[in-house]
Amino acid sequence: MADATVVPDDEPVVPVFFLSDSTGISAETMGNALLIQFPDLRFERTLFPFITTVEEAERVVALLDEAMDGPVTPLVFTTAADDVIRQALARTTAPVIDFFDIHMSRVEEVLGTRGLHEAARLHGVGDVRNYNNRMAAVEFTIEHDDGQSVRGLDKADVVLIAPSRCGKTPTSMYLALQHGLFVANYPLVDEDLDRADLPDLLSDHLDRCVGITTTVERLSRVRNERRPGSSYASQEQCRWELRRAGELYAAHRIPVIDSSTRSVEEMSTLIVQTLTKNRKAKK
Repeated sequence: MADATVVPDDEPVVPVFFLSDSTGISAETMGNALLIQFPDLRFERTLFPFITTVEEAERVVALLDEAMDGPVTPLVFTTAADDVIRQALARTTAPVIDFFDIHMSRVEEVLGTRGLHEAARLHGVGDVRNYNNRMAAVEFTIEHDDGQSVRGLDKADVVLIAPSRCGKTPTSMYLALQHGLFVANYPLVDEDLDRADLPDLLSDHLDRCVGITTTVERLSRVRNERRPGSSYASQEQCRWELRRAGELYAAHRIPVIDSSTRSVEEMSTLIVQTLTKNRKAKK
């Protein structure tokens, strides 16, 4: 039922719980948006999604109350939409930030009518067209991941380019899932970086290209996790690839985002802003 982030035992942490009667995506997104403001603290995150019965809610409450006996007071974020489930979860002695109650009551006040309070509607499942568009975006993004396919590249809303392991794939999937964007990503390999120009298939779509970069140290560390001690993971190779990629970005005036200090959510927001700016410039 729970999906916990593993944190080293010797690190002092604040237990954080995300509760939902649906997927928990909203609870995690909004909760993490607040937690990121506390960079000096360590958090141990646990997700409890699909709490759909009072019995399940009571089991979660028991775990939360048990966490209250620990050395650090836990923090609980919830977006449960069902009133019965919310009331059952509210019986915990742990401090709770209830996003649904906080915001829904205000929206109802402004609109002068009561909402449905149905869990399935929290993530827009009721909007069939929006749901289908997002699923189509995910399918396109999977097909066009890591340069696997160049078919239908003209349908892409954005093309992410970067050397291997700079963060193209997770950013692509987030853009598809959360923003419904058709995303292609293309790895710049040695053959591409040796050239004075970008591959033709990218040159035809420059207005939709966004480059990703990172630091030499981070890229080397990530690659070493995949191929320990290889030339592929050496700092010398990483430095050359990042330098050449940067030169290509600059030569073609491709906007660049540094993934070394930004989360996938932050990178995605910047990419969406870049696309919006480019569209406005065309008008």
